[in-house]
Amino acid sequence: MSNPSPSTALLVMDMQSVILNFLPKHETTLQNVAKCLKKARKDKIQVIYVRLGFRDGFPEISPKNKSFSSFRKYLSTLSPEEINQIHPSIIPFPGEIVVTKKRISAFSGSDLEMILRSLNIDHLVLTGVATSGVVLCTFLEAMDKDFQLTVVSDACQDKDDTLHQMVVTKLFSGRGEVVSAKEWVE
Repeated sequence: MSNPSPSTALLVMDMQSVILNFLPKHETTLQNVAKCLKKARKDKIQVIYVRLGFRDGFPEISPKNKSFSSFRKYLSTLSPEEINQIHPSIIPFPGEIVVTKKRISAFSGSDLEMILRSLNIDHLVLTGVATSGVVLCTFLEAMDKDFQLTVVSDACQDKDDTLHQMVVTKLFSGRGEVVSAKEWVE
């Protein structure tokens, strides 16, 4: 693992109960994210949570967006508090930054890039769900923005494990660093 520095941030993305409910066996992923959080906090690495959130009535969701328009039906049965709730086992500590985004990438519809640039962050450590969603889209956008990237492979998960493995081994490897939670915390 590359040495973390003050220019490193751990991104914990879309780890909301409403999203995790769609993933089988997400407990292991939560445990690995918790290990990463413990290390980041101990080593004073900036922690930034990224969550998906919308206004009442979901005006940000276009019926043309196949992914989000089907998700909208499910979200409309929940309160804004339920939608925004980060899983209770990994809630942010006081003072940790929580960014709300409107699309799949952590950068899209959020002020994440402004925060990272203001904090002189140039190395992102990515965790979250889903691997083929927020992790992939954030990875590619961050790569285009010249951030150094580390993906903690077992602190990410996808509904389809084969897809998760393919994205990690075929896309992330060679374009960034891929490590396990155990490797990252050592």
